[in-house]
Amino acid sequence: MDLVKLRQERQKWLTWKNILPYQEAIKNLPSHNVEVKIGDTIEIEIANLSEKESKQIRDSAMLMSPWRKGPFSINNIFIDAEWKSYIKYNLLEPYFNLEDKIVGDIGCNNGYYLFRMLEQKPKKLIGFDPSAIYCSQFMLLNHYIKSDIVYELLGVEHVEFYEHKFDTLFCLGVLYHRSDPVAMLKSLFKGLNKGGELILDTFMIDGEDEMCLTPKDRYSKIPNIYFIPTIPALLNWCYRAGFESVEVLETMVTDSNEQRKTEWINTQSLEDYLDPNDNSKTVEGYPAPKRVYIRAIR
Repeated sequence: MDLVKLRQERQKWLTWKNILPYQEAIKNLPSHNVEVKIGDTIEIEIANLSEKESKQIRDSAMLMSPWRKGPFSINNIFIDAEWKSYIKYNLLEPYFNLEDKIVGDIGCNNGYYLFRMLEQKPKKLIGFDPSAIYCSQFMLLNHYIKSDIVYELLGVEHVEFYEHKFDTLFCLGVLYHRSDPVAMLKSLFKGLNKGGELILDTFMIDGEDEMCLTPKDRYSKIPNIYFIPTIPALLNWCYRAGFESVEVLETMVTDSNEQRKTEWINTQSLEDYLDPNDNSKTVEGYPAPKRVYIRAIR
C-alpha cells in the first residue's frame, strides 16, 4: 500500500468546500505567548488576548462543531464537548506506561487523548482518524499547544502498512463500527511490535456465552454498529486475531454524566438514544450502552 500517495490524496480533503472555512480560520488565528496545562481539562492560556481575538477564537472553534471529545479551555472559552473524555482516560491511565514508547491512537478524533498522553513522555505519538473536521479541530488546538503529535488522515486498515510498528496502540470506540471485527483486530495485531500492547474498548452485552448482538438496523440510533459481543466472544476474537494474552481491565455503563448534549455539538446525545421510560434499554429495545476495556498483548 502506497501511504505516501494516499496521504497526498487525503490532504486534499482539507480543501473541500465545507472544510476550507475551518482551514482559513486556523490560518488567521491570533498568536501570542501561550501556557498549556494538561489535565482533565486541557487548558490553553494565551497572554494578552484581546476581547476581539477571544471572540475570533470562539467563533472559529464553534464553526468546527460538533466537538465530541474534550473538554478544552482557551482562556475564558470553555469547549464543553459531548463526552467528558477524562472519565475514560482516568479509568485507563493506571494500566499503561507510555514513557519512551511509540504510541498510536486509532480513531483519535480531535486528539484529546493524545494531548493527555504527552504527560507520560512517549517517544512518538501518532493519531489516526480519516475525518477532515476532527483534523481541523486538532489543528486549531495544536496551533497553540505546539506538540509534535503526528495526525494522519488514515484509518485502522492502514495501521499494518505503516512505516513502523507500535509499542502501544489505543483503539477506543472503533471496533463496533467495523463489519469484520476479527479482520480489524488482525490489522492492529500486525501494527504492533512483538510484545506490544493494544488497549481497546467496545460496546458489550452481558452474558457468559460466546455470542454477540447483531442489530438489524440501528443501535442507540447509530446506523453503523455491526456486532456487540459478550466478553467471552470478544476475547475469542482477540485470540483468533493472533494475540497471545488478553486481560479485561474494566467494564462501565455509559451514563448522562459522561455523555450528554452541549452547545458545542448541536445534535442529539445519549439522552435521546435511550428508551425514555427505561434507561436500561436503547430506543430500539436493546440493552443500553455498556463498555468493556481490555489489554491484548502481541
